[in-house]
Amino acid sequence: MILVGNAVISDDIKEQFFVCDLEKCKGACCVEGDSGAPLEDSETEVLEEIYSIVKDYITEEGRKAIESQGTWVIDKDGDKCTPTIGDNRECAYALYDEKGILKCGIEQAYLDGKIDFKKPISCHLYPIRVKKYDDFEALNYDRWHICSPACTLGSKLGVPVYKFLKDALVRKYGEDWYAELVREIEG
Repeated sequence: MILVGNAVISDDIKEQFFVCDLEKCKGACCVEGDSGAPLEDSETEVLEEIYSIVKDYITEEGRKAIESQGTWVIDKDGDKCTPTIGDNRECAYALYDEKGILKCGIEQAYLDGKIDFKKPISCHLYPIRVKKYDDFEALNYDRWHICSPACTLGSKLGVPVYKFLKDALVRKYGEDWYAELVREIEG
């Protein structure tokens, strides 16, 4: 267990290897699961603000799902998340590229310079899942069979989870926090 600020970080984040391999998994994390991407409270407002731009990046099915469900929903556990198409199929914000790989329409709008929100932080941080408690946050490595190719590639390249997710961790917690995490891990 690693402590940095008010975060308790599982050892798996330093010990496990991970690099997304979209050519193999085809973006399965955007379609698998029992609900959409978890959202922070502030992100629900952002989705409402950017939808008029993002809608041009997503599929017709995605637009229909958002128009009927809203830009965000409450899942069966009472958590805020992105809407999905049909019965918990792909995220309504997903799109397929020319290779049949699911990607994020929000992120595509961001990469095109149309918005300044990259994508939900839960997506950016994956395979880390953050659980909030009253006085701290627990950061855990989420093992999921659909990410086996990412584990294999990460191992081959020697990239631990915390290095693969540097940008996401800096986005969430800041440069100083990440520098302290690296000091704690690498001594």
